[in-house]
Amino acid sequence: MINGKKIVVILPAFNAESTLEKTYQEIPFDIVDDIILTDDFSKDHTVSVAKKLGINHIIEHPNNMGYGANQKSCYKKALEINADIIVMLHPDYQYNPKLIPAMCSLIANDVFKVVLGSRILGKSALKGGMPVYKYISNRFLTLIQNILMGQKLSEYHTGYRCFSAEVLKTIPFQNNSNDFIFDNQLLAQICYKGIEIGEISCPAKYEKDSSSINFSRSVKYGLGVLGVSIKYFLQKVGFRFKLFTSK
Repeated sequence: MINGKKIVVILPAFNAESTLEKTYQEIPFDIVDDIILTDDFSKDHTVSVAKKLGINHIIEHPNNMGYGANQKSCYKKALEINADIIVMLHPDYQYNPKLIPAMCSLIANDVFKVVLGSRILGKSALKGGMPVYKYISNRFLTLIQNILMGQKLSEYHTGYRCFSAEVLKTIPFQNNSNDFIFDNQLLAQICYKGIEIGEISCPAKYEKDSSSINFSRSVKYGLGVLGVSIKYFLQKVGFRFKLFTSK
């Protein structure tokens, strides 16, 4: 806990057998109160490793439902166990768990309601092994989104996120996509609510075991991101989309 706030880390997992333990061991349990892992029908022994580590809450999907569906299960459970602060950390060891205290402190001390771990702040993205085409597309999509959504974020595509539970209670995230675009939809909904988002620099590690979507799915994701941003812009000028008005 920080300032009496219950901190829950969620681990949306898929084939994370080789990286889960490394990620788990670096979580700062002096402040983290609980862990939730959702396994999206992995083909490896992710669940066995999670049980061996003693993770309290393990949710197993009966089939592969998608990255967004994985997060929905995690957030729902975190709210059920009365989390005050929820940290999404990918169990593929791409993001540094040691940043959790810094991210949570910003929320626990009422500086921000949402904090992102940005791979773009600083110069760590390419040094950490981010593929060049992903770096370029990240910068391009972020520029377009900042223009259309009136924001100044360094990136919208990080998988390292920290939320006040109160924010998630006001967002209709259950209506979002079950695929990778879920992340972007959620940030767009948060921005539409007028909630200010903080960022801290996060060195990323791209190793052979780190999860990553392939080129074709990256293209699909990029087109989805543009669609979300255009809907956001049109919503602001008078059109109505379920993404922003269903709660």
